[in-house]
Amino acid sequence: MTNSVLICGSVAFDTIAVFEGHFKDHFLADKLHAISVSFLVPSMRRDFGGCAGNIAYGMSLLGGHPIPVATVGEDAGDYIDRLKSCGIDVSRIRVVKDTLTAQCYITTDQDNNQITAFHPGAMAFSAENDLTGTQARWAIVAPDAKDGMFAHATKLHAAGIPFIFDLGQAMPLFDGEDMARMLKMASALTVNDYEAGVVESRMGKSIEQIARNLKAVVVTRGADGATLYENGKQFPIAAVVPGEVVDPTGCGDAHRAGLLFGLTQGWSWLDSCKLGNLMGALKIAYQGPQGCTLSRMEIAAQLQAAYSLNLPHA
Repeated sequence: MTNSVLICGSVAFDTIAVFEGHFKDHFLADKLHAISVSFLVPSMRRDFGGCAGNIAYGMSLLGGHPIPVATVGEDAGDYIDRLKSCGIDVSRIRVVKDTLTAQCYITTDQDNNQITAFHPGAMAFSAENDLTGTQARWAIVAPDAKDGMFAHATKLHAAGIPFIFDLGQAMPLFDGEDMARMLKMASALTVNDYEAGVVESRMGKSIEQIARNLKAVVVTRGADGATLYENGKQFPIAAVVPGEVVDPTGCGDAHRAGLLFGLTQGWSWLDSCKLGNLMGALKIAYQGPQGCTLSRMEIAAQLQAAYSLNLPHA
């Protein structure tokens, strides 16, 4: 069976600004109904981003076989060339004429909190990206246009390709019924700890209850590691302490990359989550969601040091 992974999600350009202060100092609890704030951001940069692009990049560092499934605008030539240079299969990236690639605007404060605004651009056409005939061992349905996420989930489910539902930045688009519909098709769910609370609230169920009908639920908790819910049990997974904390943008996607790579190798969910933890910790030491430049050998050494796991030969 192929070890390819279909990475359904956004490919976007990220404009990232750094606020040299703390958001919490600028929001008044009694004025949240009428917010009017402005932040001075002395530094700003533009990065390659989007969940599909980020996850595919992370998997390429590990020697995996990601196939990003995304729609981009006519301005995406440099991005597509970058993915090709990383050995990533771009055959399922569709260029939509007369559109711009999705644009994400992120402001990060000194506590690594983030405020994000997103322009979908060509992503709005993601449902038109056909998956017919594509084979893969695993897939992920990551944040994208809502109709595109459901279209991809439906096709993957019909094709018998197991997939992870990654709610992420698509959280505002999904009510409880939407989540329930998606999880009937998905094999697993990945969320961070904040998103987990939102899912519980909207679905009226605990994460433990939700996990009963899935192969696994993975909740990432930043510096506190992650929690795996599998077979009616909880497994806390200790975090890897990063060399330094530079930029949290894309850490969740890096975690997904490690998780998916582990699954394609036939690893357990627990060991796959450990690799995910490591990939997130490595990414945070670099600027930008695709900033990590460590070699596969360097990643393997750190995986052995952190969890006594061996990265298989590419």
